[in-house]
Amino acid sequence: MFKKSRLGSALISVVILMSAFSSCKKISQKPQSVVYSDYAVFDWFDYRGNDDAYQNLTKSDAEYLNPVLAGFYPDPTICRVEDKFYLVNSSFCYFPGLPIFESTDLVNWKQIGNIINRREQADFGNSRLSGGMYAPTIRYNKGIFYVICTNVSGVGNFIVTAKNPSGPWSNPIALPEVNGIDPDIFFDEDGKVYITHNGPPPNNVSLHDGHRAIYMLEYDLEKQKTTTAPKLVINGGTDMAIKPVWIEGPHVIKKEGFYYLICAQGGTGFNHSEVVFRSKNIYGPYESYANNPILTQSHLDPNRKNLVSTTGHADFVQLSNGDCWSVFLGCRPYEGDLYNTGRETFMMPVQWKNDWPEIVGGNEPIPMIHKRPNLILSKEKIEANNGNFVWQDNFDSDELGLKWNFIRTPLEKWYDLKDGKLYIKPRNESIHTETNFSFIGRRQQHLKFEASVKFEFTPKDNLQVAGLTAFQNEKHYFLIGKRLNTDKKQEVFVERTAGKINNGKSEIIAKKDLFDSDKDLLVKIEGNGRLYSFYFKTKEKEKWNLLIKDVDGAILSTKEAGGFVGTYLGMYASSRHFAR
Repeated sequence: MFKKSRLGSALISVVILMSAFSSCKKISQKPQSVVYSDYAVFDWFDYRGNDDAYQNLTKSDAEYLNPVLAGFYPDPTICRVEDKFYLVNSSFCYFPGLPIFESTDLVNWKQIGNIINRREQADFGNSRLSGGMYAPTIRYNKGIFYVICTNVSGVGNFIVTAKNPSGPWSNPIALPEVNGIDPDIFFDEDGKVYITHNGPPPNNVSLHDGHRAIYMLEYDLEKQKTTTAPKLVINGGTDMAIKPVWIEGPHVIKKEGFYYLICAQGGTGFNHSEVVFRSKNIYGPYESYANNPILTQSHLDPNRKNLVSTTGHADFVQLSNGDCWSVFLGCRPYEGDLYNTGRETFMMPVQWKNDWPEIVGGNEPIPMIHKRPNLILSKEKIEANNGNFVWQDNFDSDELGLKWNFIRTPLEKWYDLKDGKLYIKPRNESIHTETNFSFIGRRQQHLKFEASVKFEFTPKDNLQVAGLTAFQNEKHYFLIGKRLNTDKKQEVFVERTAGKINNGKSEIIAKKDLFDSDKDLLVKIEGNGRLYSFYFKTKEKEKWNLLIKDVDGAILSTKEAGGFVGTYLGMYASSRHFAR
C-alpha cells in the first residue's frame, strides 16, 4: 500500500500528480477539454447544531463543555510541547486522515492539519470504511513529533514524524515486528525508546472470548527498527479470574519512579472502561490498581440526563504546573445504545491518590460542564467544536477546509474550486460501492442539527444523481438529491439504504417532480435524535418544502450499521447510481 522512495523521473511525475491531494488542496487547473456543465456545482454548505442540552446551558469563562470535540473524533491521544497541546484522533478510511488539533488552554481546539494527506502515505483502495487508521499515539522528543499508528488496510503498524505538527509528515516507517493494534511510543529518561501494543494472547491460545494481551519491545530511533522481541507485560487484563476482554489502547507514563500503563478494557462499547497498572520496572511485573476501573459508565442508570456512555481509551497529559488531565472517547446516545454521532472526545482532570492516578468522576456521570484547566484562556478566534454553533462554507477559498474529507484515497482529479463554487464530477463509482466515489463530507456533531446545500445539476440520463447524504457506510445512509425519473423528468427524491430494511436494497421513500426550468435546487436534512426529515426548495427566498418527515434514523447508528465511524453529511454525485 505504501510507496518507498525511488529515484528517477517517473517518481517525480507521480509526486507532482499526487500532490494535488495534499492537505485536501484544490486540484490544479483542469485540461481545456473539461466541461463543467457535466459537474454538480455547489454554491454553499450550511451546518447548524441545535442540541436541546445546550439550549439553556450557561457556561462561564472558568468552565468548559464536554465533549471537547463533538462528533466522530475517537481514540484521542495528546501531548504537550512547552505551552501548546496537540491532539490526534483515529480516522479509519476517511482521507485525509488522522486529524491533528492544537490548543493552548485544552478547551479551544484548532485543527492545524491532517497527518495522512498524501496517497503515498496511505492508499485505502477498496477497504471497508472501518478499516484504515486505528488508534494513534502522538509524542514529542528532542524537536521531533512522532505519531505511531496502525493501518489495518495497509502497512500495519507504522511511525510517521514531523518537525512541524501541521506538517508535512513523513511517509510511514513500517514496523513489521509489531503484531497487533493500538501502538504507543514511550521515550524513557535514559534515552531508550519502547513500543507497547495490543496483541494476540500468549501462544495464540485464547482462554476466553476477547482474550488479548499487551506487549512491549524496544525501538532504535536511528536505525528505525525494533531491537528486541516482544515481551508480554499484561495478559488478559486486570484479573484473569473475571475473564477480562479486549485489553487495548496502552499508553506508558512515568512518574516518580513508577511506570504506569493505562489501557482500555471491555471493548469499545457499553462495557468500555479505562484501567491502570504500575511497576518499578519498564517490563514489569505490573500491578493492577485495586480501584480499577478508573473510568467507566457501564454501571450507571441508563435513564440519566445527558447520557454519556462507552467511555474509555484514555490518554494523559501533564501541565507545566504539574496538573494532569485526561482525554478519552465517549458517546452520547439519543435512545438506549443508539448514537449517530460516533465516538467523541471528552476531557476530565486526573488526580493522584497514593501514587495511583484516577480520572476525577470517572465512575460517575460525565458532566457536560466542568471547571476548566488552570491555563490562560485563548483569545484566538477558533471554529467551535462543541455547543450549538453555525458552520458555513461558501467555497470562496482555493482549497478545501480541513474539516472536509473524502471516503478512501482519491486516485484521480474529480473536484475543483472555482469562482466561489465547488465542482464535483459525477463518476461511475457510486455510494453503494466500497470505492472512492465522488463524496466530500464533514461530521455530524449534534444529536439535533440541520444541514443544507444549494447546488445546480442537470442530469443527462436516469443514472445520474447529485445531492446531500447523511452517511454511515455504503449500506446505511440517506440521500436527498436530484435525478431524472423513468419519464425523464427532473425530480427531487429521498433514498434510504439500510442493511435490514427492504432486504438491504436501496429504496426511494419520497419524491416530487421538478420543473425542467429549475436549475438550482436547495436541499436540507434535519436530524432530531432518531428522527430525520428532508426538505427542498428551488429558490433561496422560498420557504422549505417538506418532502418526508421523521424517518427512522437508527440506521445511521453504530449499533445498526456496525463499524467504528460516525455519521458524515456530504455532497455527492454519480453517473451510475442504480437505486430506483
